[in-house]
Amino acid sequence: MRGLQAEAGALRWQEVTEVPLRAGEVRIEVRAAGLNRADLLQRAGLYPPPPGASPVLGLECAGEVVEVCGDSRWQVGDRVCALLTGGGMAEQVVVDGRHLLPVPEGLDWAEAAAIPEVFATAWLNVFELGAAQPGEKVLIHAGASGVGTAAIQLCRALGNPCWVSVGNSEKLAACVELGAEGGVLRQAGIGALAEWAPFDVALDPVGANYAAEHLQLLGVDARWVLIGLMGGREARLDLATLLVKRISLIGSTLRTRDAEFKAGLLARMEQRLWPLFASGQLRPLVARRFGFDQAEQAFAELAADQLVGKVVLVR
Repeated sequence: MRGLQAEAGALRWQEVTEVPLRAGEVRIEVRAAGLNRADLLQRAGLYPPPPGASPVLGLECAGEVVEVCGDSRWQVGDRVCALLTGGGMAEQVVVDGRHLLPVPEGLDWAEAAAIPEVFATAWLNVFELGAAQPGEKVLIHAGASGVGTAAIQLCRALGNPCWVSVGNSEKLAACVELGAEGGVLRQAGIGALAEWAPFDVALDPVGANYAAEHLQLLGVDARWVLIGLMGGREARLDLATLLVKRISLIGSTLRTRDAEFKAGLLARMEQRLWPLFASGQLRPLVARRFGFDQAEQAFAELAADQLVGKVVLVR
């Protein structure tokens, strides 16, 4: 079996030893795998997989069940998508059966592979950790990214007006078409968002560059959920403002969460969100598709940061 690994910054397809199944696990024949910024970081040597995780790249995939071990809801031939700690960019992957979800009706493999990581990240951080209630205002940075476009759709479907920061006017127009109320271009700074402040929840993959301004944009009892550090890791904050406004600053990662946490998260997502996929209120946004033999081009496209939505590898 072949899998895509990073060695000294280079991408290489390598033979990977086939893993025997343990009770509760499922083997999938991978048909498509989504790319995420975590894959770019892992390639650069900045985000190694957690202990025990596959060194193969890929945090989400979709495919067909080819083997099941023990009692399981899954059967050979089922179409599924998977949330992974690694291993998605391979011919096959073994996964805890609780970390699979059925492919929503009407979606192809690429669309299915674009669901697990980004919708899980958006749902967890805006609606579980961020506790967004209907009518509360949400601020989404990197709004045109995979996570951003998922979060916009969730906000629209669940009754939360949202605003974005993005890199160019075309991305802003696309976010508004998806359901955002408006937003700003990050080059001009996020201070202009004050026009729509105060916000109740902020989904922040940027970090340091935006930190001080968040204290002005967020309202009393707001939740600021930090999910990335694209803008740096060190910031100066006026803690008095944080204190007086009772702002909750929440650090959040998904990849390193344990199996039980992920199983519960996906179960809640299936109950709450899968009817919205069935009704068409939610749909993964695939910007570009590449063959598995075009991995270099796919990674370059993601790194260029010019797209709206997801980059997906398809076999």
